[in-house]
Amino acid sequence: MGGASVLLLGPEAEALAPRLEASGYRPLQGAVAAGLPLPDVVVLAAAAVDRIPALRAIYGSTPILLDLIVDSLEARSHCLTSGADDFWLSGQGPSDLLVRLRLHLGLRQQHQPEAVLQVADLVITPSRRQVRRGNRSVALTAREYQLLLVLMERSGQVLSRETILAKVWSDQQGAASNVIEVYMRYLRQKLEAGGERRLIHTVRGQGYSLAAKPPLQG
Repeated sequence: MGGASVLLLGPEAEALAPRLEASGYRPLQGAVAAGLPLPDVVVLAAAAVDRIPALRAIYGSTPILLDLIVDSLEARSHCLTSGADDFWLSGQGPSDLLVRLRLHLGLRQQHQPEAVLQVADLVITPSRRQVRRGNRSVALTAREYQLLLVLMERSGQVLSRETILAKVWSDQQGAASNVIEVYMRYLRQKLEAGGERRLIHTVRGQGYSLAAKPPLQG
């Protein structure tokens, strides 16, 4: 993972540039615009939270880490609803951020298939982490993208909750019991935002399936 690029936005994030460089990363600061090379991770200061929608539009599913000045359940919930993938704690120094960078870069490297994946009008280009529904681009968080990729790679199959947890949340042994339901809802909302038909189906008592048509249920 050495040499991964980390875009730093906000004073607290930018102050970590020397430590990140010493740890083998390539810290980036300055312009954010379409057409520039994609960073591997974006690290935001707490005051830059309002920039997340614009960053998503430009960088798609690139992991975004938001600083939490105070670590609390309310702050973590705000981090999730803001569109960030995870948080980092500036008050704990650079060690916390370095651990989370390794985690998210590891998640990205778990799946690197070369071919385009497609079910109906839903298309994933894994090499660019791009998701499209028909002519519409779909911006996903890193965890949403990982979940969709697992479903797409096994399209037509019914995946149990246990399988999904092991594939997508292997780094979080204490993940909330409803985390799959929450993220399935997020995915459906984004994939159906243009009025498209449902592709992610719930199979009662078995799990979830991504398919062009709902699977038969007994």
